[in-house]
Amino acid sequence: MSGDEGADGTATGLPGAGPRWADLGWLVNGDPERVRGLLDSGGGPHADRDARLLAAVYQASADLHGEAPPWVRRQVLALDAARYGDLELSALIAAVPVAEADAEPWRVLWSTGSRSDADFQMIPSGHTSGVTGVATASLDGRHVVITGSKDRTVQVRDLGTGRPVGGPMTGLDGRVWALATATVHDRPYVVTAEDWAVRAWDLATRHQTGELPGIDGEAWCVGTAVVRGRPCVLASDDDVSVRVWDLAGGEQVGELTGHDDFLMAVETLVIDGRPHAVGCMSRGAIWIWDLTTGRPAGEPLPGHDGEAWAVATAVVGGRAHAITAGYDATVRVWDLTTRQEVGRLNGHEGTVSAVVTTVIGGELRVVTGGSDGTVCLWEPATGRQTGRELVFPAPVHALTAYPEGPLVVGFGADIAALTPHVDPGSTSAGSQRRPMVASINS
Repeated sequence: MSGDEGADGTATGLPGAGPRWADLGWLVNGDPERVRGLLDSGGGPHADRDARLLAAVYQASADLHGEAPPWVRRQVLALDAARYGDLELSALIAAVPVAEADAEPWRVLWSTGSRSDADFQMIPSGHTSGVTGVATASLDGRHVVITGSKDRTVQVRDLGTGRPVGGPMTGLDGRVWALATATVHDRPYVVTAEDWAVRAWDLATRHQTGELPGIDGEAWCVGTAVVRGRPCVLASDDDVSVRVWDLAGGEQVGELTGHDDFLMAVETLVIDGRPHAVGCMSRGAIWIWDLTTGRPAGEPLPGHDGEAWAVATAVVGGRAHAITAGYDATVRVWDLTTRQEVGRLNGHEGTVSAVVTTVIGGELRVVTGGSDGTVCLWEPATGRQTGRELVFPAPVHALTAYPEGPLVVGFGADIAALTPHVDPGSTSAGSQRRPMVASINS
């Protein structure tokens, strides 16, 4: 293939014809049809192993990046290289310059995938169906990520390396729709919301400590909080009741009142020194409850058009805010003091099913994921999108972030952990920023 030209006009070729990875700029910026043809012709069974791996990486998500601009191709190829276990190749691809685009702000720490061929296999996730919940915890002195899936399994991995930690949790007999973590007597616990049960597990032993009473239908979400000094769990099922249990003892100790529709997502926070819960409901309303009394803290917020699927909380300008997302493809920001919608984040196409807040480079960010397979980052104080969206080869239905640490994304049946190279809020010329319909006034 000598004589073929890369994106910068220089001669290029497949890996093995020169340096280990020859002209990755051509791979990212070159005409996709021509690149595929050259990889196919040079990546046969007698080709250099590096050439075959590069061909496998390029073909893994070619249906997604083949018609996309180079900055998307760079992202997806870096992700797929990590899914095949080659973090060196992933980092080299992420460093490829792309015209009219910033340097890639994210590094893939690790990722899983289900694709395999005669030569290479991606790192398996352990899940065979969609990842529906992710959470982080500390276990035996290291940080771990816990994932739940519709395949009725819960997996635990090292947050830094992606390697499995211990065996799977046993005893699940329904799809896992959500999970949350808590600490009981200085031990990490996981609580799972399933088809017919809400269960608590000792994370260190993987043993179930109890099934919380009163659930006999699908539990879509679960939250944890400290109420009157004891760790508690809150969840609901098809009968619209939202129950509160003592996590250590397993008995029901309260019930949230006032609503008449189903709880789809819940997050807890402290307002004026008292624990509260913010709930997204099946008809789109947003309820806030005082967990000490179980009563609503005022009238519900009008919410979304259709089901509200996800919620996160944050303190912006010294005031408690809730960020909600839903079926109507919008992300809405609420000042919980004034009880007003103060911003709307528009950028996704389709249902927004995951939202989380995190700190990146010392700055608070809102992270959203949706059925369009993208993850977007936002400045909550201004409502502007920071940098370009992250693109994944499957819908994103679960997100979490370790404080000042990796962002964990559940896409399809897979998981990826990413860490920022630089602050994605950079205002350099290549960044794309979408304003909110209304800015946040905090």
